[in-house]
Amino acid sequence: MSSKKMVNSVEGCAGDALAGFVACNPDLQLLQGYRVALRSDLDSLKGRVALLSGGGSGHEPAHAGFIGKGMLTGVIAGAVFASPAVGSILAAIRAVAQAGTAGTLLIVKNYTGDRLNFGLAMEQAKAEGISVEMVVIEDDSAFTVLKKAGRRGLCGTILIHKVAGALAEEGMGLEEITKKVSVIAKAIGTLGVSLSPCSVPGTKPTFELAADEMELGLGIHGEAGVRRIKLVPVDQIVTLMLDHMTDTSNISHVPVKSGSSVVLMVNNLGGLSFLELGIIADAAIRLLEGRGVKVARALVGTFMSALEMRGVSLTLMLVDEPLLKLIDAETNAKAWPHMSKVSVTGRNRIRAAPTEPAEAPEATAAGGVASKQMTLVLDRISTTLIGLEEHLNALDRAAGDGDCGSTHSRAAKAIQGWLKEGPTPASPAQVLSKLSVLLLEKMGGSSGALYGLFLTAAAQPLKANTDLPAWSAAMDAGLKAMQKYGKAAPGDRTMLDSLWAAAQELQAWKSPGASLLPVLTKAVKEW
Repeated sequence: MSSKKMVNSVEGCAGDALAGFVACNPDLQLLQGYRVALRSDLDSLKGRVALLSGGGSGHEPAHAGFIGKGMLTGVIAGAVFASPAVGSILAAIRAVAQAGTAGTLLIVKNYTGDRLNFGLAMEQAKAEGISVEMVVIEDDSAFTVLKKAGRRGLCGTILIHKVAGALAEEGMGLEEITKKVSVIAKAIGTLGVSLSPCSVPGTKPTFELAADEMELGLGIHGEAGVRRIKLVPVDQIVTLMLDHMTDTSNISHVPVKSGSSVVLMVNNLGGLSFLELGIIADAAIRLLEGRGVKVARALVGTFMSALEMRGVSLTLMLVDEPLLKLIDAETNAKAWPHMSKVSVTGRNRIRAAPTEPAEAPEATAAGGVASKQMTLVLDRISTTLIGLEEHLNALDRAAGDGDCGSTHSRAAKAIQGWLKEGPTPASPAQVLSKLSVLLLEKMGGSSGALYGLFLTAAAQPLKANTDLPAWSAAMDAGLKAMQKYGKAAPGDRTMLDSLWAAAQELQAWKSPGASLLPVLTKAVKEW
């Protein structure tokens, strides 16, 4: 795995990243001389509780992305994966205190460095007469045996930012906010899993994983998890994660059971694609609902990353209606998602498919003869194509990927299967329309799409008339559609060339008194 990073310098990357985020967001300001970001409307918070958080850099958009009305007042950023300095934390506390706020709550993830540095800064601030409290978030559900240092603080911290921010906006006092969020934090659990490690700028990856391995229960700094597991489909991964998080024998489990109502966070640890996140979110919601758990809200995205780690964490927070109102409260924090304020569970997610238009009535007895003739023609063409499979593949290998014969044989077998199902439609327009759908579904690739376009367009002139001029017009319509969407022109050495040559001969059918077979024979030779 590459450890290359796009930075100016290893030493300055944390400050540069914070400066870049502030530069793009007029609602934020940097505190001069410190790696601290604050709301630019700080003076408007007079009389309200301020909320400060932070920690090591490398977890973006946490923590600066969650500064804003209804969430954090400011953040203090350490170096990558390192706790911020005591002096920076104290400077941030002083700044919000001097703006006239009604005390400051420090929201800290449970890591030794963060506890020590934020705690020391708080004690110094209190010694200066500033009203400060601290809550330490421990939402990691990985370890089944309680560690001396407690559970790690993970992505569930973001939900505490949101709840505390909403309470502060309501004007609640510092002591009461501290008590409320301390209780709420106990009903949050987070578990991560990763396909790869990450690397701090200037260093090698934090650990190694085999190509078929995953790490379950790892930390956001690349700390070891509870075990290595083999790479399995997402449904199995999510099932394992939910089982571990809710197992009552696990001392760090989150008490979610049938009948519970939860907020679900599907958090990208940095390197997953949106496609993978969608698959994981679908599995998490399905599997939770299958256990009788109501998913009240679902947040999917990148909230607390671990640099470029290719992993995901799931967070579950038990909620009731009052708590949901705090989650739904307005915020302008840039990284908080714009989610619907309605329950995920219980909503109808499927709209009925549109009904297909009714087919025109089939032709009668006279048409039956035509239907038999078309069946014979189609069967003969299909048999010929199947017999030429290897020959066409050999020709294609000289100029392409060698599957031309296989592709056409697949289409021919699909046509023969359709013919055996029952009588073909008598109407030429209906036959071409059926063939277009069949080739689009069964043939595949560009050829299937081009033939489907050709036949769909060719069917249109034959709806009103089936005389010789109409067949010539059908050929013209099919070629026009192929040119419009395929972007090929005669002479480009594509399948269009032979069809074009045949179409030129069929122009004779548009003249009065034109004969069928001589013109068709000449067209086939050109084809």
